[in-house]
Amino acid sequence: MKLRDYVLIRVLLSIPMILILLSVVFLILRVIPGDPVVAILGPKAPPEQVEELREKLGLNDPIYVQYFKYLGGLIRGNLGESILTGRSVSEEILERFPATLELSIVSMTIASLLGVFLGVESSRRRNSPVDVSIRVYSLAIYSIPIFWLGLMFQLIFGKYLGVLPISGRISPLMEPERITGLYLVDSILELNLRAFLDSLEHLILPSLTLGLVLSGVVVRMTRANMLEVLEKDFILASRARGVVERRVIYKDALKNALIPVITMMGLQFALLMGGAVLTETTFSWPGIGSYLIMRIGYRDFSAVQGAIVFYAILVASISVLVDIICAYIDPRVRY
Repeated sequence: MKLRDYVLIRVLLSIPMILILLSVVFLILRVIPGDPVVAILGPKAPPEQVEELREKLGLNDPIYVQYFKYLGGLIRGNLGESILTGRSVSEEILERFPATLELSIVSMTIASLLGVFLGVESSRRRNSPVDVSIRVYSLAIYSIPIFWLGLMFQLIFGKYLGVLPISGRISPLMEPERITGLYLVDSILELNLRAFLDSLEHLILPSLTLGLVLSGVVVRMTRANMLEVLEKDFILASRARGVVERRVIYKDALKNALIPVITMMGLQFALLMGGAVLTETTFSWPGIGSYLIMRIGYRDFSAVQGAIVFYAILVASISVLVDIICAYIDPRVRY
């Protein structure tokens, strides 16, 4: 199968997944107890005002009418307007997306570098004390609740040592001019060293929390694939020819073991962006996760649906991209 045909099939298969997810979320939000209008106006609001707002928002329409109206808006690229603020959901999401993206990129970098390195070293020293220690670490760190680890980091580095900030994205009045929305990038483009260092300090604890937890699964995946590759004949042949062991491990073996690891890391990166909710809440990080939690509390249908659709499209896009990379590296994946 040609790479072009493979890409087209993967893209087409992602469309039903997004539609199913959207439909499930749409129905769940409308059958669970609670009234979004009452949540916004308060329980003591006059019935006339409540009814007027419900009619204005189209909540009195049958569910199937609301559903098809929402689908029609999505086809036109419109995620709707927030019930709470009246603003475009697309605009609100795009304002917060750079914060989540920046946190996810740094966290994934930490998880990848640490996880691959420890996984390779663990496979090199199979059944040694080093191997056992790394395996214990991978199990322990992946089992720790993210919010608990974040709170411990806040207590240790924020309260007791006082060396790192424990909340927010940057100090007040330090924000660089918005170019990309990524504070680290914008401060570099602006040549603003103070803003760069300040945003980096705020990023350390939340990204370290997410990165360490995710590194556990990267370690186990890398170790398992490395052990399998190290048993192959071409590795034995390389060692028989006297090739330096470090080159055998990091060039020959790791290159062949990375395909399933890349696939897993790509999917984990997409899930990381969606699963950063607890971390963003713990560290008061102004990303999409904290936005979603706030809007769920207000039963803001449009905002919650918009955020989940955005996540679904993001996960599907990254999944397709990872499959394309793997299919390009290893043509066998296409068949």
